[in-house]
Amino acid sequence: MTLPARARVEAAPRFLGCLREVEAFFVEQDEASAADRLRQLRSALRTMIDVLAWAPASGRPARFAASRSARGRVSAASVLELARRIGLPHVREYIVEQHVVLYAHSDSEVVLLALKHQRQLAYPDPSDR
Repeated sequence: MTLPARARVEAAPRFLGCLREVEAFFVEQDEASAADRLRQLRSALRTMIDVLAWAPASGRPARFAASRSARGRVSAASVLELARRIGLPHVREYIVEQHVVLYAHSDSEVVLLALKHQRQLAYPDPSDR
């Protein structure tokens, strides 16, 4: 029995920026628990990466793509264009604790684009570097 090939999972610069912003928020919110909370989030993200490597389509379809507002449509178009430019035809979301990860993928590659808290209305623009 042959196992399927694992997809390559990478983080875009904007995703790493989002992670730094989460860390700063944790510190601002409660410095005493910030390190533990960040460690827990990073552990959950590592688990997500393992899942996406085996099954890139594991997340749900990106909900923002069906936005009705003008701002939402512009943002969705920007993300979909970015995914198209990097050759990844699908854009999905993966829930990690209280955060949502936006990612683009094909069968063999996954690029983590952005991260937001579930209460945030919009993702940061993943094309910002």
